[in-house]
Formats: sequence, C-alpha cells, structure tokens
Amino acid sequence: MWKWVRKKYLLPVFLFLLAALLAGQWNNFQKVSSLDPATDTSLLLMASSEPITPIPTQIPLNLDKVALGKKLFHDPQLSKDNSTSCATCHSLTKGATDRKVKSVGVGGKLGEVNSPSIFNSGLQYKQFWDGRAETLEEQIEGPIHNDIEMASSWPQVIGKLKQSSEYTERFEALYPDGMTSDAIKDAIATFEQSLYTPNSRFDQFLRGNETALSTQEQAGYQRFKDMGCVSCHQGVLLGGNMFQKFGVFGDYFQDRGNPTKADFGRFNVTGKEEDRYAFKVPSLRNITLTPPYFHDGSAATLDKAVEIMIKYQLGREADSKDTDLILQFLNTLQGDIEGVS
Repeated sequence: MWKWVRKKYLLPVFLFLLAALLAGQWNNFQKVSSLDPATDTSLLLMASSEPITPIPTQIPLNLDKVALGKKLFHDPQLSKDNSTSCATCHSLTKGATDRKVKSVGVGGKLGEVNSPSIFNSGLQYKQFWDGRAETLEEQIEGPIHNDIEMASSWPQVIGKLKQSSEYTERFEALYPDGMTSDAIKDAIATFEQSLYTPNSRFDQFLRGNETALSTQEQAGYQRFKDMGCVSCHQGVLLGGNMFQKFGVFGDYFQDRGNPTKADFGRFNVTGKEEDRYAFKVPSLRNITLTPPYFHDGSAATLDKAVEIMIKYQLGREADSKDTDLILQFLNTLQGDIEGVS
C-alpha cells in the first residue's frame, strides 16, 4: 500500500515544490529588476546569482618561500647582463606593471606586448596574453629564456646565485635538493601568489556592506552588467578565466593599423583559425593602476579603453553617461596591496 502511495503522490509533490521554488526566485528577480540603480540607495544582491565573487581575504602560503621569492623577484641576476629583474616589468609600485606601451628588456630591446599586471596572477587559469603557460612556474620559464627579456638560462642564473651564501642557505633550508631551477620557480611563484589584492570597496559591497559603494558606483556596476561587459569580465578577477576575440563587432586591428604577429594572440599558440585575434580576457582588478591598456598598450587612459571595448566588443557607440558610470564602478576595484616595498 505504502509503495503505491509513494508512486502516486511523489511526483506531484516534487513538481509543487519545484514550482514554489521557481516562483520565489522569480519574485526575487522581479525585485532586482525593478530597482533603479540611479535613484535607489542600495542594490539588492542575491549572492547565488552574482557573476562576480570577492577575492579571498587570506590565502595560506609558506611565508619563508614568499620572502625568498620576493628577493629573487627583485634580483637582476636572473638576467644575462644583470640589468633586468622580474620587478623591472612588474613594479609593485606601478600596479605590478611598468606602465609602458611595451616593456624593455636586456640591452634596451623592446618587447612585443604590454606587460600585464601580476597582481592576483595566482588566481588566473593561464598566464600571458595568449595563455601559452598553464602555471606560474611555467610562465617564469618564458622571460628567463626570452632573448628580448632576460636572455639567460638556468645554468647561468644558478651559477650566479650560488655565489651568495645567503641564497644557498635559504634554499637548503626550504628545498630537499637545495637550489635548482624548480626550486627557484617555486619560490618566485609562491611570492607571486602572495600578491592577491582583497578587500576592495566592491568586495566589501559583495559581502553585504551596501554603503561601501556610492549610489552612482552601484549604478555603474548595474550598467556594467546590463551592457554585457560582465559576459567576459566575471568571476573572482572580473576576467582572467577565458579567451575572447578582440574585435567581436568590427575589425579593431584594421582600424588601428600596422598589425603584427603579436596581434594574432592565441592563434600563435594553437594554430587554429578560430583563435586568431583572441586573447586572455584581462582582469579588471586594480585596473586604475595599470595604464596603458590592452596587449598593444594602445589605450593610454581607462576611459579610452572603455570606449574601445564598448565599440568593438559590444557593438555600440560609447555614450558619455554609460562610460562615466562604468568608470565610477571600475574605480571601486582597487584592493589591499601587500608586498610593496
């Protein structure tokens, strides 16, 4: 008897509960949609539906490795002529960039792309604009061996570092095999993982502090979502987790002129035609600190970058009100920066 009752009523009960749940979510959606971010003093947030999540306030790391990695990060001995360190192109006082259109390496050689910020790089799913490195450790291999950047090799680097008893002792204390290329990469990568930037005003807002953002900044966030920016700039970093073609609506490179191989982006890694002109979507965290913008450094200011994105990625002409609101939102994304000295 009980089995028959269960079969007869279980499905209707399930459907009723599902309908009730969906109705509740629809009511919540209607409440959010009815808000006018330009006039309401707070923006109703449903944490489960937000496309952006806060940066963790703490990431546990080996602090001795962080300290060693920091020293290596600032050591020009990693380059062939002892002129260039990781910090040369990723200055922690300049948003972890060099604020140049294209970076300069050993012998004054000009690089091919703009140096991206390494703040929060440990939270990104791939490294470099074209995503050719899967991990931070793999990324470190690039500059060390690149003829334009550091033009060195691990035997050269280790040979110089081993002349320091301090380095030798610290590596032996932290790594079973002492100073090796893998140990050096691990230490630098651990330091880079420590360069996360939590507690921005926007993160405080996401965590429930509605007064962390002004009414206009909240309106900017809503506009950012409504216009579609959030389709690429989402997740914990507002980017850094996908590839996208530069020029979805219009030929950006033809309009800019003088295309180069670096403009091919992800295509240079995969050889797939669908990857031509595709790049890793940059994180917008701390974006006000890192001009100029894009892989080619072609946008000198943030407002210009926003205008270009609206035109070529969203297929719209930039409206001054939209641009202003989005800029106000972007100004809330600067977090606490550690390791700067």
